[in-house]
Amino acid sequence: MVTAAAETMGMSPYEAARERNVQENKRKMEALNLRHLSAVIKEAPKTPSPLKPKRRRIIENAVVVPSPPRRSRRLAQLPEVKYAEIAPHTAERMTRSPRKPADLIYLARSGTVSMKARLEATRKAEELESQLDPDIPSFVKAMLHSHVVRGFWLQLPCHFCHTYMPKQDSIITLVDEKGEEFATNYLAYKKGLSGGWAGFALCHGMHDGDAAVFQLIKPTTFKVYIVRAASDDGSEVDE
Repeated sequence: MVTAAAETMGMSPYEAARERNVQENKRKMEALNLRHLSAVIKEAPKTPSPLKPKRRRIIENAVVVPSPPRRSRRLAQLPEVKYAEIAPHTAERMTRSPRKPADLIYLARSGTVSMKARLEATRKAEELESQLDPDIPSFVKAMLHSHVVRGFWLQLPCHFCHTYMPKQDSIITLVDEKGEEFATNYLAYKKGLSGGWAGFALCHGMHDGDAAVFQLIKPTTFKVYIVRAASDDGSEVDE
């Protein structure tokens, strides 16, 4: 029978037997209804498997013993060198600058300052500087918002710092026109006044647009003269 069917379809007996096995297996698969089961599995919602909690490794009573530094045989017999350095001004703790009562401190000028008023204040400060002793170093600094309102960082002229200021961080004293002294921190690398300058600026009611003359009367002491800038309404703010 297989031979007759093979001859009719033009297939060899082997190909005919193979075709018969394929058809038989196909009927068995359809009887198992596997296509329906696979469709149901694909449509089912996937639920993520719960993650296993990670256990933290806890080392109890762990003592870390620092190992001695590695040294060559040539240096083993020499005393150990300590490279800890102490800043020269560490012993001199800067005292907090005295401040005026809160009702006398103004963080911002009432009104705005025009460029004309700024230039006029700087001109008056330069005129005041010209009347000082020319043998004593001095410079004029126009006050900006970052100097007296926010930040309170006063950058000093680079050429002045290179010539006259200390080469390391120091305590710089500011003396106002009344003779009161205010200690500030001078940062040599950044060439400016940081800690303590805010107290000086607030106590003297300095504002954006004012100008100041700094006269170096001692290696670490400035005499400061403040020149007020007029606001747009023509008024000047006094201390």
